[in-house]
Amino acid sequence: MGIKVLIVEDETKILSLMESYLQTEGYEVLTAADGMSAVQLYAKSKPDVVILDWMLPNLNGLDTCRKLRQLGSPGIIMVTAKSEETDKIVGLEMGADDYLTKPFSLRELSARIRSLLRRMNLNGNDETASVLRRGDLAIREDSLQVFLGSREVHLTPTEFKLLHLLASKPGRVYSRMQLLQHAFEDEFIVDERTVDSHISKLRKKLENGGQPIDYIQTVYGFGYRFGAEP
Repeated sequence: MGIKVLIVEDETKILSLMESYLQTEGYEVLTAADGMSAVQLYAKSKPDVVILDWMLPNLNGLDTCRKLRQLGSPGIIMVTAKSEETDKIVGLEMGADDYLTKPFSLRELSARIRSLLRRMNLNGNDETASVLRRGDLAIREDSLQVFLGSREVHLTPTEFKLLHLLASKPGRVYSRMQLLQHAFEDEFIVDERTVDSHISKLRKKLENGGQPIDYIQTVYGFGYRFGAEP
């Protein structure tokens, strides 16, 4: 099956240009002009990647992003005219995996999608399934699924990449820059604080009944490591 991309954009001309270009790139393209339609379409069709505009009618991009994260784990690229660093951080904290500022070229959009697909492991490689186990934590590389005991933990592609790297070598300390370069291969996002935001959200998702589990430990002044198995 091909990669399915949902474009959420209320400007008809921009939407049409992106749709046409991505179709020529071989993607199956779905479109929505507002946030509520996007959420409904995602629930029905489960696209792999969502290109999500910040300013949308009915439901803005940030709230749409939050609702999409409640429904599943698509790759989300936030598109906006906002270029301030704080705006980018807010978008990432809401669950976006990457950030594209208008105006942008269609070639750049395509490059961002390819980069995100590599992080999601949806680049067509047929690799043998494997499961990484750390205590009650099970990480499935083939399906990008994480289980804590019998409970599935829904992670974004970026969160999955960070957790898998840390869990693959317990005790090894990774700097923020090392984690950033691993999670964002093409270095479109270079603010090291982005890692702190993703780690914070990851820790919350790995809580057990509201009680934190010390899987990911902070090494002050340097970065993070995966701690001893609980």
